[in-house]
Amino acid sequence: MNRYETVFIMTPVLSEEQAAETVTKFKGLIKDNGGKVVHEENWGLRKLAYPIQKKTTGFYHLLEFELPGEGIRPYETEFRRDERIIRFLTTRMDKYHIEYAESRRNKKKNQKTEAKEA
Repeated sequence: MNRYETVFIMTPVLSEEQAAETVTKFKGLIKDNGGKVVHEENWGLRKLAYPIQKKTTGFYHLLEFELPGEGIRPYETEFRRDERIIRFLTTRMDKYHIEYAESRRNKKKNQKTEAKEA
C-alpha cells in the first residue's frame, strides 16, 4: 500500500456544508478503493495565487491517505470530473515525506498544548 497526499481546492461558491460534503465524498472514494485516510486538514477559504476560472479564492483541503497503487487512477479521475474542484495535486509520499509530515503534525500538537498551558 502506498501513501499519498492530495491538496485540492474547491470553488468558493460552495457553502460550508457543500464543501464538507465534497470532502466526505473523496474520503469515501479512498475507503471504497481499499484505502484509509491517515490525516486531513481543512485550510479553509484562502486567496489563490492567481485567478482560476475567474475565481480568486477557494476552499483548500489536504488529505493524507494510504491506497493500493491501482486505486489512485479512479480517485484522480473523479477529481477531474467533479465541477466543485478547481485544482488538485496528488503526490506519492516517500519515507522522508512521511517523516516530515509526521514531525510537522507533532510540532503543531506541541504548539497547541504549550498555548493552552500558557
